[in-house]
Amino acid sequence: MRITHLRLKNWRNFDNVDVSLQDRVFIVGPNASGKSNLLDALRFLKEVVTNNFQNAVKARGGFGNINCLADTPYISDEVTVSVGIGDDDSTSFMNDESPAKWIYELVFKRSIGSGNKATVKREKVYGQEGVLLKRPDQRDREDPGGLLQTHLEQANANKKFREIAEFLSYISYLHVVPQFIRHPERVAVADRDPFGGDLVARIANTDEEIRKERLAIINKALRIVAPQMENLQLVQDTAGLWHLGGRYQHWKSQKALQDERDFSDGTLRLIGLMWALLDSKGPILLEEPELSLHSDAVRQIPAIFSILQMGKSSQVILTTHSREMLQDPGIGPREVVSIQPTARGSIAKTADKLERVHKIMQMDFPVGDAIHPATQADNINDLAAKLLPA
Repeated sequence: MRITHLRLKNWRNFDNVDVSLQDRVFIVGPNASGKSNLLDALRFLKEVVTNNFQNAVKARGGFGNINCLADTPYISDEVTVSVGIGDDDSTSFMNDESPAKWIYELVFKRSIGSGNKATVKREKVYGQEGVLLKRPDQRDREDPGGLLQTHLEQANANKKFREIAEFLSYISYLHVVPQFIRHPERVAVADRDPFGGDLVARIANTDEEIRKERLAIINKALRIVAPQMENLQLVQDTAGLWHLGGRYQHWKSQKALQDERDFSDGTLRLIGLMWALLDSKGPILLEEPELSLHSDAVRQIPAIFSILQMGKSSQVILTTHSREMLQDPGIGPREVVSIQPTARGSIAKTADKLERVHKIMQMDFPVGDAIHPATQADNINDLAAKLLPA
């Protein structure tokens, strides 16, 4: 299954989002337009399930930091996050482009007398059997305190739609910070650390046969991207700590293994990216996976996704500034979500809904060339000139 549709109202940068999502999703747009905030709406739902509704709101600085940031009188005092979940064979609840087995909708507002807490205003679940949940219900009217929690997060309340909660709990997020992999002791590393600080530990805790199989796949990629490196493996030092070890053919000591502390940023990012894809059980959210990688390697990232997704139900949703990545001729316009800031908040549309992009692609240009002008900030070519003395 995958997230087939995302609908947001008054979520951070966005006044209104209504967009279909494919197995691969490439989110593009100018800096500070809301790409990461779009991903964060999906992270929010995962955290509602795994860490409860109030903690998910608190982790984002309270309701005031979630409600739309646009300076406009049209913004409501409530936030909507809604997802369709299914596959291409599911019932089309919304439209033909967004087949869904389930639709989960959460509308919430600021709790009276509390800037950090939020109250459920509406919670709905639609399944193939019809409406499975509609809140507030009679129990909520008798005890309004129950609206401080969603039914999604409660095992005793989500029995009819627990498949939604389980699916959302498998969402993972990754924005590899190489220094965290090299020196996890310098930061407070959590399980499933979104910045890769627990990468070596996760590899070490994986079943040996599965680990060997995955490292063999990663080694194939490293032989091309970092041709001087060979035989990536898991090794243990004299203190009992686990490391990623490998040999560089051009280094002086041919017998000694180097470890992750010696690897380049690009090498660590590629290892982290590929391991996350191989290890994922559900949708994986990635922030700019092209960072530190050679442009020729970046062009291969979409193909890597397709290959590693074979036989799995994983979905990849990523943000990118890379024109090279979008040069892949296999990327379709429905796989690209373009975000544009406006006075009423950012808008998000798939590339096939943008008339200018459609016209350029009719001239046989790849989607990367067609969408690139829409990802640039206005007057970006004047940036250097603006720095000159008046």
